[in-house]
Amino acid sequence: MNRAGMTDRRTMFYGASPAVFEKAKMLRSNMTSQEKLLWEELKSNRLYGLRFKAQHPIDIFIADFYCHKIKLVIEIDGNSHNSSDQISYDLNRTYMMNELGIKVIRFRNSEIEDNMSYVLGVVSESCHGRLNQY
Repeated sequence: MNRAGMTDRRTMFYGASPAVFEKAKMLRSNMTSQEKLLWEELKSNRLYGLRFKAQHPIDIFIADFYCHKIKLVIEIDGNSHNSSDQISYDLNRTYMMNELGIKVIRFRNSEIEDNMSYVLGVVSESCHGRLNQY
């Protein structure tokens, strides 16, 4: 791999450790049903030809879905995200990703299950907006 390729590889993972990569690999093989539903829509570069990665390491975090070209993370939140501790953690995590220049959009499991057209509309709009920036 050339020097530019190595630099891009390092930046797209934001210094994630080998342990984070291992956990991401485990999560990819155990995706939730909602993650699988959205993944079916995101894979194969269907939105503006953008490549999304599932369970992607970013620093100390693992994003449900990430597109490096436009620095966009998509998170799917289940019921475990309702506790005050988890809400606080999610807010901090989003803040830290925003500090890296990454936009984070979140959906509830129920939105994935009940209104995929809405979800894809929001994702498409976010992609389009970010494409104009990069």
